[in-house]
Amino acid sequence: MTGTVDGVHAYQSKSLSNQVVQCTACEHWCAIRPGEVGKCNVRTNQEGQLVSLVYGRAAAAHLDPVEKKPLFHFLPTQPIFSIGTLGCNFHCHFCQNWHISQPGELSPSPSRLGQDLPPAEIVALCRAQGTPMIAYTYNEPTVFFEYTLDTAKLAVEHGIRNVYVSNGFQTLAALDAIAPYLHAVNVDLKSFREEFYEDTCGARLKPVLRNIEYLVQKTKVWVEVTTLVVPGMNDSPAELRDIAGFLTAVSPDIPWHLSAFHPDYQVRDRPRTPRKLLEEAYAIGVEAGLNYVYVGNLMDAERANTRCPQCGETVIRRMWYQVRPPWKEGDEPGACPACGTMIPGVWR
Repeated sequence: MTGTVDGVHAYQSKSLSNQVVQCTACEHWCAIRPGEVGKCNVRTNQEGQLVSLVYGRAAAAHLDPVEKKPLFHFLPTQPIFSIGTLGCNFHCHFCQNWHISQPGELSPSPSRLGQDLPPAEIVALCRAQGTPMIAYTYNEPTVFFEYTLDTAKLAVEHGIRNVYVSNGFQTLAALDAIAPYLHAVNVDLKSFREEFYEDTCGARLKPVLRNIEYLVQKTKVWVEVTTLVVPGMNDSPAELRDIAGFLTAVSPDIPWHLSAFHPDYQVRDRPRTPRKLLEEAYAIGVEAGLNYVYVGNLMDAERANTRCPQCGETVIRRMWYQVRPPWKEGDEPGACPACGTMIPGVWR
């Protein structure tokens, strides 16, 4: 069963006793009584059936550069149609998209839930504009899972690729359902401490680590990872080394994006992330053995570039979203122009 803009049963669920329904999309495994909602505020129980309140309702829809996701090793310079809905299964105190991710209790009024943008219309827009990919982003795509899956399936039929920008808290069943239609994912790894995930995000760390490993080792989905570095919260050298060490053990070719924080939502008493702190985090990633570490959300002309790990040549230069890959017509995309080493990623 699937959803519609009027709210039909979601299929990432199972029925329990007394009309209680369990959502199986994420690792909260919410058991939802009739008339109530899960932790995301957008998946509800209507008479014993799980219903998506936001299926086909986009709270945000924009054409972005793919580097904004951020994805640096996936079709560089290409545009990506980005959509998000209301709701999130995390409640991060520092959320920088909180206006849509933390909407509180929702009215079923269509105008409150976003614009009507069903899967067929998304794909038609991409085809008309020649946009080669769709990102499910801005809020957590797992909370509008059925909407993403139906759109992704239709997109693949028309040669359009699909991207998740995610907190990585899906169940394995949800990952297995979406992975055949998913081409890339950027996972937010917010910390390496369980207490941080519990206290600051209302979630758990272990499923996120498991899913990063699973996506890299068991699927064909291209994976990049972002850590928003928040001063005084997750920025200790020891924690950053733990994150870098974990990623290196999974694969040294995972691109790690170190993103600058700005005060927002419930965390307004901390400064913006200092440049020096991001430079130190970058050095920690390199020292740990990661081949591709990047600094973002502030101007850093050197640490946003892609370098060949074999010879050190700069392969892709970036200045914000102005990107200059070296390949010309007839060249092999992804190859270092100096030594020919192939840079891991999806280049065409």
